[in-house]
Amino acid sequence: MKRSGFADLPLHGGRVPAWLADRMTKLGTAISEAIIYHHGVPELLSRLSDPFWFQAFGSVMGMDWHSSGITTSVIGALKRGLNPRAGELGVFVCGGQPRWRVPCSNQPPHGPHRQQRHRRRVPNIFALFRREHGG
Repeated sequence: MKRSGFADLPLHGGRVPAWLADRMTKLGTAISEAIIYHHGVPELLSRLSDPFWFQAFGSVMGMDWHSSGITTSVIGALKRGLNPRAGELGVFVCGGQPRWRVPCSNQPPHGPHRQQRHRRRVPNIFALFRREHGG
């Protein structure tokens, strides 16, 4: 089946409530760990780079399917849940909002290349830890 078309998503304001952010962290971490355990880090990165899977993942974690903040919320939840165990799991989450950004030596600088960075597939962001630490 060919997937094509577009979605008109409304722009939402505000923040994710603390109870939902906590739930998203726990559930997203558990799902990610299960994928890593059963299929490996490359499979997790492959799934996260699929926009349909990523949107569904965010919905399962508790975000509205049409929320404009789903990417930021999911990445933030994965950073909180996976980064403390990055050495064990073999994946380190970088990026996100500037106030929560984890400094990574291989992240592109802000400026004229910024828009190009957002066009890359998600594994380039998630794979930084593996490249830097020989994983």
